[in-house]
Amino acid sequence: MLAAVYHGPGDLRVEDVPVPQVVAGELLVKVLSASICGTDLRIFHGNHRMFPPGTVRIPGHEVVGTIADIGEGLEGFIIGQRVFIAPNMGCGHCPQCVSGKNNLCVDYDAVGVTIDGGFAEYVRVPARSVQQGNVIQVSEDVDPAVVALLEPFACVLRGQNALRMQPGETVLVIGAGPIGIMHIKLAKARGSGRVIVSEPMKERALQALQAGADRAVNPQEEDLQEVLKAESHGQGADVIIVAAPAHTAQESALRLAAIGGRINFFGGLPKDKPTIQLDSNLVHYKELVITGTTACSTDDCWQATRLVNLGLIDLSDLVSQRFPLREAAAAFTAAEDRRSLKIVLEP
Repeated sequence: MLAAVYHGPGDLRVEDVPVPQVVAGELLVKVLSASICGTDLRIFHGNHRMFPPGTVRIPGHEVVGTIADIGEGLEGFIIGQRVFIAPNMGCGHCPQCVSGKNNLCVDYDAVGVTIDGGFAEYVRVPARSVQQGNVIQVSEDVDPAVVALLEPFACVLRGQNALRMQPGETVLVIGAGPIGIMHIKLAKARGSGRVIVSEPMKERALQALQAGADRAVNPQEEDLQEVLKAESHGQGADVIIVAAPAHTAQESALRLAAIGGRINFFGGLPKDKPTIQLDSNLVHYKELVITGTTACSTDDCWQATRLVNLGLIDLSDLVSQRFPLREAAAAFTAAEDRRSLKIVLEP
């Protein structure tokens, strides 16, 4: 089969490799679509801790396909069934796993991160993944390229669930990349009042408006705080989602938040510069709540799948371009172009 194989920083080779063989309890999935995300770009550049020097592995963790082979002893699956693979597998017995937060397990595995993933014609789903409920049936009425976006959408869902969002609230999303666009869509679906996006790139600001944002602000040209006051009767944002890995964005969120506001630091900062200047008096006197979320649990993936299967969220306009697997190099180049949202490989 064809696969895009990581051989080192900047060295992603499309080559022929053996089709994985499944054993008892495992599944083989024929990949329909696999999308590229920021984690894949970090892997490609050699900046992911799970890809130390010498690693040769197939990336790809945003994967949808059809079941092609079923290992001995498995029930409840049929050949040809369309499924989404929730990538994260916890150890199953630590406090994080038993409380349903397998995304926080320190001894985790993940398809496309610690084991071969979906940038290939076929991907093997380990028995532990099957046992933990990571193989989720999806509607055949939904474009597979859209289904491949369920993993990042589940991360967005987790971030918003932590914010206790209420209908009618003023929401500020900082950053209108693919994640920011998903936050806008979900916030509007949850009944948010005014959804404001802060984004300096003209193309992305336009995409945010098309996705449902009520106003897009270029913070380099407009005073974001004054805009928020005008949009919220002088109160500020009830909810702020920092969907950009920027120090100034995290720092300014405290000033932009309304009294009693909730903030989610969704985008992590660079590992070599992870600290910010934080005015703790703003937290104290405004009674702010600052949250952080990372990745997604399997339960988040099930929730996200239900929303997409039922047509309650439409992610189709996030798919900017599609590439055959043979053109993986060109797909990665497109994924680094900030004008695009999501790039999908279709083996």
